Amino acid sequence: MSLPIFKEIRRAYGFDEVSIVPGQVTINPDMASTQMVIGPHIFDIPILASAMDAVVSPAFANLLAKKGGVGVLNLEGLYTRYQNPSSILKSIISSPPDKVTTVFQRIYAEPIQEDLIRTCIQELKASGAIAAVSITPQNTKRLGPIAVEAGADILFVQSTVTTARHNSRSYKGLVLPELVAETKIPIVVGNCVGYHTALELMRTGVNGILVGVGPGAACTTREVVGVGVPQVTATIDCAAARDTYFKETGKYVTVITDGGIRTGGDMCKAIVAGADGVMIGTPFAQSIEAPGGGFNWGMASPHPELPRGTCIDVGTTGSLDQLLYGPTSKTNGTQNLVGALKVAMGMCGAFNIKDMHKAEMVIAPSIKTEGKIFQLSRQ
Repeated sequence: MSLPIFKEIRRAYGFDEVSIVPGQVTINPDMASTQMVIGPHIFDIPILASAMDAVVSPAFANLLAKKGGVGVLNLEGLYTRYQNPSSILKSIISSPPDKVTTVFQRIYAEPIQEDLIRTCIQELKASGAIAAVSITPQNTKRLGPIAVEAGADILFVQSTVTTARHNSRSYKGLVLPELVAETKIPIVVGNCVGYHTALELMRTGVNGILVGVGPGAACTTREVVGVGVPQVTATIDCAAARDTYFKETGKYVTVITDGGIRTGGDMCKAIVAGADGVMIGTPFAQSIEAPGGGFNWGMASPHPELPRGTCIDVGTTGSLDQLLYGPTSKTNGTQNLVGALKVAMGMCGAFNIKDMHKAEMVIAPSIKTEGKIFQLSRQ
């Protein structure tokens, strides 16, 4: 006797479970263009630095802009709460692990100062960088107009999970079509992981979406609330929504895989899965230039009621140049990310990111272990 089915569960895949199939045609890596587009803005590399206080300061965003990428500044972080954020960063880093969450909650209870928002954006603009800034949905109505007036170029509206249909008893939720109509700069929203949610977000008129719930090294969302989808499957589903929306409207929405990326191989797999760009936190936190001094924590770490992150010691492994462009002596894929992407594009015959979307991918649970007995024995 067969039992009734209450719920069907499908298999979902992360970076370590899939592999890219080489193309039938190959090209020299120097022929591959890694450009990424968000609204009217074109970037040389498809890499964004996460809006984490230990990763992106105004100074770090300026450095990354000069190297072709995008640093997204958290407008609800330390840089808009404190005149001297460096001393606050030091107090976080020096806190014992069992007390750091309490320290977070106290430090991030300090009110956001509107004049510091203007100062941060002006610092970004003064260097010629694209001013990309991040706020949460609940503060968008208040802080968004201030950021736009100060000269922000791209507005990221981020929460752990974002939908186009949020309900609340206590306040009127953010209405994305209204925000898009009122805001004259590109808007990127997130985070999401599913086809239908992504498609509904795109239909509000936004310019980009962030994909990923809980994959970051400093994030504990998946452990705390059990919510999330592995990044390869999540990206494929959201990329399918982008293609559906493009067929409906002719408008192309940028898909950005946010979190869980440790190596050049992970980044390449995200792009083959359909991402137009990737957002990275911890690898940037490991750079000499990062403000966190070899530590990192997530945006939800200071939550006053249900913190979903922790402060992690990630160490310092090299410069921003080494991380993005090399040269490197590391053989584990954690440096020269742009070089890795160009080589993978060459192997797949991809002249640009959209060509890379056409590459074949296979389920390959043994991809990291097959034939690697001597490498594994040294671990």
